[in-house]
Amino acid sequence: MPSFKIAPFVQAPLILLIAMISMQSSGSFAKYLFGQFPILTVSAMRLLLGALILALIFKIWQISFKQVKWAAILSYGLALAGMNMLFYLAIDRLPLGIAVSFEFIGPLSVALFYARQKADFIWVGLAVVGLILLFPFHQAAEPLDPLGIILALGAGACWAVYIVAGQKPSGVSGNHTVCLGMFVAMLLVMPIALFAGMPTQVFEPGNLLYFIILAVLASVLPFSLEMIALRNITALSFGTLMSLEPAIAALSGFVFLGESLLWNQWLALATIITASIGCTLTTQRRKQRAA
Repeated sequence: MPSFKIAPFVQAPLILLIAMISMQSSGSFAKYLFGQFPILTVSAMRLLLGALILALIFKIWQISFKQVKWAAILSYGLALAGMNMLFYLAIDRLPLGIAVSFEFIGPLSVALFYARQKADFIWVGLAVVGLILLFPFHQAAEPLDPLGIILALGAGACWAVYIVAGQKPSGVSGNHTVCLGMFVAMLLVMPIALFAGMPTQVFEPGNLLYFIILAVLASVLPFSLEMIALRNITALSFGTLMSLEPAIAALSGFVFLGESLLWNQWLALATIITASIGCTLTTQRRKQRAA
């Protein structure tokens, strides 16, 4: 029988694609919960349940804690906490499309920093053009909340640190790194959420089920898959490929929510996808030539 195997250079982008789809599908759950609970409560519960689920799945008690490089874990967890908390706070003050556009300055900055060849700058440049085209200028006619912009840029900065920290050796497996990092993130966000006021009804069975679903779709699945991808892909490729996220968000809105796309947004999707594919192929060909 013929065996169907995915080529190694396709595996990491495919894993990232699944992670991004999972992350975007969690948006409807997050919006539903925003209407019932404080934003920081949603962020803290997402991290708490995500950490607990990962601890059970990956048997955190089997970790040799003497081998853990805590500097790497702490930087990863700090980035994770900031990325989640700041972005949720940003979309409370800014339209979602504008907040995402500002946030993506982070991963694109990483891609640009690691760019070395002319082709690298071409693909990163295309991704930037795509994000600009995706920017909802018709919403920008209204004054933008300066604090919201700062929060979104802060989330992007944390995302950049997350990309770099995720590639550093942590002394444990990638799955255990995600698990420990999420516990660190939860320990940072939970006190803030409690101080801001966390309603007790979050632990009611019905509400808890929603938070579990959110934790799986928004944290457990995407962060675990991203950690696997980060072990097998360059920071340049990761930063450029992640520019597919707003394209997936726009496409999901069209398919599931009936949101119509403008001509410039369709062009943006094509531009971003072209940049992502081009960056991946160029990087892999360079690796093959070096080998």
